[in-house]
Amino acid sequence: MHKTILTINSVEKQFAKVKAVDKLSFDIREREIFALLGPNGAGKTTMVRMLLNIIKPDSGTIQFHFGNGQQPKASHVGYLPEERGLYQDIPVLKTLTYFGVIRGLERNRAGHKAIQWLERLDLKDRMHEKIQSLSKGNQQKIQFIASVLHEPQIAILDEPFSGFDPVNQELFSGIIRELCSNGTTVLLSAHQMQLVERVADRLLLINKGREVLRGTLEEIRSATGAGNKVTVQLDDIADLLKLRDHQSVQNIELINNSKYVIYIRPGAGYSELLKMLGTYYNVQSIHSEQLSLHDIYVKAIGK
Repeated sequence: MHKTILTINSVEKQFAKVKAVDKLSFDIREREIFALLGPNGAGKTTMVRMLLNIIKPDSGTIQFHFGNGQQPKASHVGYLPEERGLYQDIPVLKTLTYFGVIRGLERNRAGHKAIQWLERLDLKDRMHEKIQSLSKGNQQKIQFIASVLHEPQIAILDEPFSGFDPVNQELFSGIIRELCSNGTTVLLSAHQMQLVERVADRLLLINKGREVLRGTLEEIRSATGAGNKVTVQLDDIADLLKLRDHQSVQNIELINNSKYVIYIRPGAGYSELLKMLGTYYNVQSIHSEQLSLHDIYVKAIGK
């Protein structure tokens, strides 16, 4: 078990009549990827800004543990903001070198590490071009490099997959795992649930400033009583009325005129259910799986 690197205890923050963060408590451990999730307006950005000391909590405590009771310095923390902020008329390499220097690297080392990152992300041939000449996705790559160039102890990444196509989303999910394995703790906030599900070690789901769910994905599945789901594609329009009262069925949702999702009660077997499907309906395709993080998220926030 890795030691705790960050402790948040009963933190509150209010703006006028809106309580953005409401008695929130959690901890983050060394070398883990911790996902902070929630809908727009849940309080994620406010929490992140308090972690970065941009704004102060009204009450509660935020404590980093970098040894000897140190508070975070620029070299300790990397931050990728949701609102991107690059100097558009400055060349790429000069931009990255600048960010490396203000976060504690010597200029030559900052430039060398920047070139290594640019080479890895196929941008080395554009290092002398101005930021404004790059596409949105490539600007996002530069912003990401700037946030981790100095090898921080903790990287706070707000929507790191935003602006990326599926190929680059996969690339950066691998890079985030690699950062973690090399010693950087990652606090991740993102809306791409399928990527979060694959990379995060633990999750905290908040809504209206309060904790809704917390733990590993398996712990959250257990806490919510999340069972499996069966997706059925029929040959034609049908009514699954014969299945709705089956003891293993929790709910049935219609996806389109001939495609259904059947939610199975936790711990229930469904071999009899599958037999009934084959007996009463013309099944074109069928597959079962555990409820995804996306499913759990939607149901928890919907409640």
